[in-house]
Amino acid sequence: MNFIPTRASALEKLDYFIENGLKDYSKARNFDFGPDQRDNTSCLSPYISHGAINEIEVIKKSLNKFSFSKNEKFIQEVLWRTYWKGWLELRPNVWTDFLVELNSIKNKYKDNENYLNAIEGNTNIECFNFWVKELKGTNYLHNHTRMWFASIWIFTLDLPWQLGAEFFLEHLLDGDPASNTLGWRWVAGIQTQGKHYLASEWNIKKFTNNRFNQIKLNENATPKISEKTYTIIKQDFINPSIDEQKTLVIFDNNLSFESSNFTDTQFKKIILIKQNNENREIKLSENVVKFKELLNEDQKKRLKQKNIECQILDINDLKNIDEDFYILYPSIGESLDFLIKLNLENYKFLYRSLDSFSWQFCNKGFFNFKNHIPKIVSKFT
Repeated sequence: MNFIPTRASALEKLDYFIENGLKDYSKARNFDFGPDQRDNTSCLSPYISHGAINEIEVIKKSLNKFSFSKNEKFIQEVLWRTYWKGWLELRPNVWTDFLVELNSIKNKYKDNENYLNAIEGNTNIECFNFWVKELKGTNYLHNHTRMWFASIWIFTLDLPWQLGAEFFLEHLLDGDPASNTLGWRWVAGIQTQGKHYLASEWNIKKFTNNRFNQIKLNENATPKISEKTYTIIKQDFINPSIDEQKTLVIFDNNLSFESSNFTDTQFKKIILIKQNNENREIKLSENVVKFKELLNEDQKKRLKQKNIECQILDINDLKNIDEDFYILYPSIGESLDFLIKLNLENYKFLYRSLDSFSWQFCNKGFFNFKNHIPKIVSKFT
């Protein structure tokens, strides 16, 4: 499997999936046939998570092929990422607490043999070892496999979910703070209190087409317990009026300006932000850092082809902008954390239309959000 870090490659992969995989997506999506057989899934998440293509253009293309009713499961999966982001925006302390807990746990486990064997793929569980090597080699895992992986990590290997979430963020091309953190919390049983996800031998064998043996798991584990509860912090994600041309700053999760709800005539210049590992709490693998850098370069190239002034700056260089500017909101996560630490006062956030409309429906669980999906789709397509 190969993820070429360009928007053109993302669109090519989207078109291929629409023509070859979308028809059978609902019944085939849960099968993991291995890294060389991914036609049953879109494999678009590394591009969507960086904004190289956005959810709306993916949904529009799917609806050009099939009706909403035939596409409903695929559209739901595309909008899961939107839901997770919105859920975390309304409860930002979940992310803050995750980082605090992670830093507390890391020192305790740095020499733990069970942990070291897990991250090197040296456990006695064949499928888990394969997935560790696949994750490090391809920087991607099938979504169903991520659930199995997290469950084995937490309930069979008896390791803290926070360390597993860090491991995924380090290596996944599509790792983002909301989907990753909340997904691991869900498997552990603390996202929806008392409801955890337990991987089982029969399920893994069925959905991997019996590719693995030696699958001895703890299939009777109880959910993890957290005493913490999080109340919703109500926010308005409303754009200020853009009354004069200023600079727009874009982070590496919004790298398709040309398909956004903004136009080049609203801004005099665009700055793309580069974040090195020294600015990150969670250090990313070399492949993930390189993927982000090349997507930045691809966005810069496309903007210059449209005669839009653009440059790439280190995030620390934002301190040197001595005029008012806009920032396309990066969402809860390390980019926003570091931005807050810079303590700048001369900027305003702009929000994607999809986010500002959809996040109002993220106050409860996904099933509630799902009821609003037809309304969301209708508004943007």
